[in-house]
Parts: sequence; structure tokens; C-alpha cells
Amino acid sequence: MDDKPTLRARMRALRDEFAMTIGGVIEPPSVLLARFAPGVTVSSYVPIGSEADPTAIAFAARERGCTIVLPHVTSRESPVRFFEWQPDQPLIDGPLGLRQPSDEAREADPDIVLAPLLAFDAALNRLGQGAGHYDRVFERLPDAWRIGIAWSVQRVQALATDPWDMALHGVVTEAAAYGEVVA
Repeated sequence: MDDKPTLRARMRALRDEFAMTIGGVIEPPSVLLARFAPGVTVSSYVPIGSEADPTAIAFAARERGCTIVLPHVTSRESPVRFFEWQPDQPLIDGPLGLRQPSDEAREADPDIVLAPLLAFDAALNRLGQGAGHYDRVFERLPDAWRIGIAWSVQRVQALATDPWDMALHGVVTEAAAYGEVVA
């Protein structure tokens, strides 16, 4: 098994190659759609580079009355905060290549977290970029439904985990859904 830095580099290259060929957005499976209702807050994200695009999922949630929030960070070490966002509102440039809402928007914790990732395994463990942002979000919001958004090539046999890692509830790719998002 590769160490995390080696695996991250390998998965970024694989993801980049796949995204250039396939592109597009990830469509929401019916089980996920069933969770979207007025009063539910869903965090999405603006993809960076070749990250899988959750836009179709976020818009489906919005159409069903959910509040959409996007992550906002001020540095690699800072915690993620979530601010409401409407499609007609401009985004600002944040650190680490993020496009994020202004911190003048209303802050809200999500009930459902759509999380980007570099790799996931059959146990729904997630390998992120390495800053621990989503690890800290999952720890702070243990009752939030954690859904990874990925390309199918990002699935690996197994990931080494650390004591603070929290598995996802599900993963949605362009080809399949895994975990609690399977009908």
C-alpha cells in the first residue's frame, strides 16, 4: 500500500487524466434526492481542477427547497465555515484555489456534506488533500450525512486510516453510487 503522499500524487494524476477524457457533472441518485427537502442544508463545493463536479446534485437539492452552503476557509490551518450561497451571488477567491462565498453571507452548518476527495475504498474511507479540513468538519458535525463526490477511477482497494478518520456514509460517482446512497 502506498504511503499517503505517494497515493495522493498518483490519484491526482489519475483523476486529472480521467476528468480530461470524461468531464461533466455527477448526477444525484434517487436515494440522495429523497433526502432533499425544505429545511435541509446541503454543503456543496466549487470543484478545483479535476475534482468531480457536484453542481447537478446541489441544484437538485436547491430545487427541492434545500439551503445550499459552500465552504469558506481563510488558510490551510483554519477551520471550514459554511456560508449560504445563491447561484446569482458572486464568489470570491479564497486560499488553496477555492472559490467561496463572502463571509458576509449567513453562516449555517450543513445537514448533508458533499465532500471532494482524492480516493475512496469499499469501506467508504476517504483520502483528502491532506489539510484535514473535512476531517475537522466531520468531527464537528458528527450527525451530518457525509457523501463523497468522485470519479469512478478514484476507488481503490483499501486506504490506510488514522484514528481521527470518519468513513463516509456514501460515495457518488459518474458510474455508480456506494453505501447509503444506493437504492
